Amino acid sequence: MASKSSQPKVGDLFNADKANMFNVLLTFPEQVRHAISIGDEAAFFTNKPESNDVVVLGLGGSAIGGDLVRSYCAATAGADSLNISVSRGYTLPGTVNDKTLVVASSYSGDTEETLSAYQTARKKTKNLLCISTGGKISAMAKKQGVPLITIPKGFQPRCALGYSFFPLLATVMRHPSVTAKARKNTQAALLETIDVLDKLSGLYAMPGPKNPAFQLAKKLAGTAPVIYSANERMDAVNLRWRGQIQENAKNVAFGHVLPEMNHNEINGWGYPKGVTKNFSVVLLRDVDDHPRVKIRFDALKGIIKSNVKSIYEVHGEGTSLMARMFSAIYLGDWVSFYMAMLNNVDPSPVPVIMKLKAMLADAK
Repeated sequence: MASKSSQPKVGDLFNADKANMFNVLLTFPEQVRHAISIGDEAAFFTNKPESNDVVVLGLGGSAIGGDLVRSYCAATAGADSLNISVSRGYTLPGTVNDKTLVVASSYSGDTEETLSAYQTARKKTKNLLCISTGGKISAMAKKQGVPLITIPKGFQPRCALGYSFFPLLATVMRHPSVTAKARKNTQAALLETIDVLDKLSGLYAMPGPKNPAFQLAKKLAGTAPVIYSANERMDAVNLRWRGQIQENAKNVAFGHVLPEMNHNEINGWGYPKGVTKNFSVVLLRDVDDHPRVKIRFDALKGIIKSNVKSIYEVHGEGTSLMARMFSAIYLGDWVSFYMAMLNNVDPSPVPVIMKLKAMLADAK
């Protein structure tokens, strides 16, 4: 991790960004617009849904869209009838049956865990749908007559969040159990989300004292961030923050949710003495957090403040949950990017993951 003395000057700040992730972040609002248009025309399940259970198969950047859809629908009246879960692995949950709706999401189309789970799902249900840019899973879907949503190539999977979230959201919102009011409110939320992202794009792209993403990155640099949120609404945003800091900044990051961490992890901030001072805490808060959770957040700050380097609060922007979720995500993405610049590492490549994949390939 970069110390303050080794942090690059603003003029040299972007030297490490060899693959131009800056531009990917800057144009994220356009990606969202395109992803929404894909969702409007996207394929649906071949058979009329007879179950409210939706299982999304995916890993990493391909799975986070499913997590966010799960969080959004669970907190949205009229869409909360859906039981959405994300399965990260080679196998399927034992609850999957012939009526379960299964979505296989693999950006590359070649994620080995998702391919394995998809092949098992084919034996259990005919209610399948795939989201991918191509690869093996797209080829199988076309051959087997499974509905396929094709999304654009050319991104790191984690940088294609718009394409993993919005087409999937459009698909589940067409489920017959989702109410017309929920669909109408979601359409309004989409418009607000784009407006908020448009506003933030210019703000976050200019490093300086008025850029909250840049300023927070400078404060987190040299520390191990720990992200806390409520276990509702912002739990998937929490996961996104951790993953982005880990992959983009090559910086360890951890996290948990309230109130659960109040029953275990909160007690662990005492030791090792001195080590905890290398941790910074980020609280992802939402206006609709449970009243008791709001009290818990305030109490948590007072209890651990002397054991950590610093504590920061993040509040999403907008009146709709979707806007608040994506504004908080967008801030976290930019924070992770600026942390990468301060760590003097290219945020785009993930050499350790590629090394692991090569080792797994050799082990076949």
